Formats: sequence, structure tokens, C-alpha cells
Amino acid sequence: MENKIIIFNPRSANAKHRLPNTIIQVGAAIHGKYEYVFVDGNMETDPWETISNYFATGEFKYFCLTVMPGPQLKQAIPYAKKIKELYPESINIWGGYFASNQHKVCLNSGYVDYIINGPGDNTFPQLLDVLEGKSDEKLLLIRNLIFKNEEGKIIETVKEALLDQDTLPAYPYEYFNTFYPLKNYLAKTFMGKKTFAYHSSMGCPFSCSFCAVVPIYNAKWKAKKATTIYKDFSYFKNKYNIDAIEFHDNNFFTSKKRVLEFSNLVLNDNIEWWGEGRIDTINKYSDEDLQLMRKAGCRMMFLGAETGNDEVLKQMNKGGTQSGQMIKDFVLRMKKADIIPELSFVLGLPGKNEKKVYEQILWDINFIKEIKAINPDAEIIIYLYSPVPTEGSELYQQIVDAGFSFPETLEEWIAPSWEKFDLRKNPLTPWLKPYMIDTIQNFETVLNGYYPTVSDFRIKGYKKSLLKLVSGYRFKYGWYKFPYEIKLLHKIWKYRQPEIEGFYSE
Repeated sequence: MENKIIIFNPRSANAKHRLPNTIIQVGAAIHGKYEYVFVDGNMETDPWETISNYFATGEFKYFCLTVMPGPQLKQAIPYAKKIKELYPESINIWGGYFASNQHKVCLNSGYVDYIINGPGDNTFPQLLDVLEGKSDEKLLLIRNLIFKNEEGKIIETVKEALLDQDTLPAYPYEYFNTFYPLKNYLAKTFMGKKTFAYHSSMGCPFSCSFCAVVPIYNAKWKAKKATTIYKDFSYFKNKYNIDAIEFHDNNFFTSKKRVLEFSNLVLNDNIEWWGEGRIDTINKYSDEDLQLMRKAGCRMMFLGAETGNDEVLKQMNKGGTQSGQMIKDFVLRMKKADIIPELSFVLGLPGKNEKKVYEQILWDINFIKEIKAINPDAEIIIYLYSPVPTEGSELYQQIVDAGFSFPETLEEWIAPSWEKFDLRKNPLTPWLKPYMIDTIQNFETVLNGYYPTVSDFRIKGYKKSLLKLVSGYRFKYGWYKFPYEIKLLHKIWKYRQPEIEGFYSE
């Protein structure tokens, strides 16, 4: 076999797709050093045909995948397994937070050879150099790497400090464009006609015990400068006339200075943008700061409210200074600033007993209604708690004690129940009973009827009025059971929940 490389992005959803920055960054790490091709499963009618045609040439040796839990596993697992069967000398390298967090089951599968544990900007080319005989470096000394040694023992190397994001190789946008036209990724969303996906930072400086990225970044955060972001934005603005940006950072708003500098840079560019942050971080911004951001196009922020109960926030190891009262005060500030707060809530954490778990669910439902009374424009995202806690945390011990465990084989991960697990719609947790799940999901249906998301811009006019009409009494009086009429309307209009498939786009 020759040594060419396939960098594969498995399909994540059956809808308009965003630019796969993950695999583009992987390409940047080896650009000009090794020959490689991109395969985006989201844009291929039959990704396997494309991949197998590449391997059939005899020129390709490496099959490299970025793997998130959930839908991407449906292609990642069978494709990697089949490549290994057909080409035993091939080498499968996985990255992404599924591979990092579930490295044991991946490496024990027999067809995943190496795992990039976090950023691979240095790790990936160094690994290839060793495998290709260009370096005599010991694998054990390559940071951010997980592999099996000759004795079959899993080795997890030392973590590398996050790199200066401004010194990393430029994304090979033009090269990627030869495989998939960049213009096809610029979708019409509620923010603009051509929405650009961008990643401006790595990691997050907090260590919430329910967050999957915590073990990967160890509460570290590094970001591109505002001027670097603006340079990339200007490229797409001039070449493709983009008018909106989705920042896919884990925590875009960590540095107020950077956010305000970016806001000043785009102040007159007539764009709108969305990013993810923490309530207690952004609450430190002044009203004038928020006004500047709104004037610069900040349309919506995704924020982890999680719960309004201060004791449960401690259970989650949320960190910082967030409280239930702060959430209420914050959504009022956002109302005055005309920025939509998109608040995620995590319901169904373990409790002392069944009664306690259910009481907390009902408590949070009432808290969400309070938030809506304060700021009706606040978007609400509801997740069922799916265990991804940091080992060693109190929450981790609670889920182990309650009898929860992850699948022991990769094949189990593509069962329908586990696919829904990471979409946080089917948690499979022993403490969350069916009637509790029904309560949460029925409330969510009524909530999405009375307050349909602004991000699904098709739901307006008579559609929105009809939904509010049929769900109004239910929401007001707490009649959540059997909301079939709302579900029917959602099904007819193919209502899109952003927590599952992102914003509706065309």
C-alpha cells in the first residue's frame, strides 16, 4: 500500500450542513507534508463508494475519522471495520470526543489503531512521521495519543498544552473547495442568507462534571485573536458575501476583551452572529458591552442554564458563580439588550431516591415557566441527562453506584437506543423512570408549541398562531399529558428542534 490519507467526516444529520471545520483543521496539520483527500459524509450520496474507490487504487493506507457520539457512529463504525477487513494493512486513526472518551472500547474493537486525544495539530503529523519511518520518535513521547503497545496494553500519553491558535497552519479552504464547493455550506438560516460556520477557540476554562469536553481539555482554553477571526471572516465576506456566522466554540465569550474587539471590527459589516457561552461569564459584561455586541450583530447566545436549583448546580460541579437568581436577572438583561438567550436545561440527574428525582424535574419545569414569564423571547433547550461525567467526580460515582454503564463493544453503540442516548433524548439511566421521561417530553412538546423556536423561520404567521392557540391552555394550566394535536402539527410542518439538528436551514 502507498501512504495517502483519507480524512473522513461521517454523516451527522439529514439536513443542510455546515462547513466541517474539524476535518479541515486536520488537513491543515499535514498540508504540504502528506497527500490526502477529504470525504464529507454529509455531502456524499454514498460515502462508502467514494471511500472504497480511493482504497481500490492501492494508493491509500490511512483512514482517519473525526467521530462524535450519536449519528456519526452509524458510518464510522461499519466503515472502519470494513476497511480493516478488506485492507488488513490499512491504519485507522480516530479523533473527536467519542474516541477520546470511549478509547477503551475503540481500541479493543480490533479495527481502531490509534486515537488522537484532543487537538492533533502536532500529534497527527508526528504519528504519521513515525509510522512512515521518517522519525525515530517513540510513540510514548508523542503527546495527545492513545494506542495499544506490543503487549496489548492501552497507553495514554501525556496531554499537550493547548497551542497558540494564531500560530497554527492556515485552513486549506481552497484545497477543500476542490472536493466540495465551499458555497454549498453557506446556508440560509434565521440569521442570514449565507451563514458561515467558524471555530475560533479550543477548550473551556471550566470543569462541569457532566460535560464531555472536560477530560479532553482539562479546563484549558486558547483562542484566536479577534483580528485573526476578522481576517478569515473578510475572506468569506469578500468571496462569498456571507452575512451571518455560527461560532462553534465550546465557550466563545470567555474573553470579554476579544469579544468586544471583534464586535468593533464587524460593527459596520452588516452581519449577525451566534455563539456559546456561560451566564456567569457574560453577566460580567456591562449593559454598554451588550449593546455594542447587539449593534455588531450578536443575535443569539447559547447558554448552559442547566437548572435553576443551586444545589443541583453544585452537584453538576458547574463552577463559577451561576445561581438560579442570576439566570432570572440575566434573561431580563438580555431582553433589554435585544439579544436572544438560548438556555439549555439538563433534566433527570440522579437523586437520593425516585421521589427526589421527579420532584427536581417538576421544579425545573416550573422554573422554565418563570424564565418565559420574565423574557418570552428566551429560547429553551431541554436535554435529558446523559452521563458523560469526569471520572473521579462525585457525579461520576453517583451514576456508577446507580448501576449505569456504557456499551462494551463499538457495535452496541450503533443500536438505535444508544444513538438517541447522545442526542440526550433516551438516557438509558436506571434512575429515570418512563413516566418521568414522558413528563419531560410532553412539557417540551407543549413548550415548543406555545413558544416555537425563532431559529425555525418557517414557523410564522398562521402556523405560529395555530400552534399557540392549541397549546395555550396546556401551557398555562400545566396540562402536558398526551399533546397529540401539537405533535401532529409539528410533524406536518417538520418542526426542527435545534438541539437535535441545529438551526433550520436552506
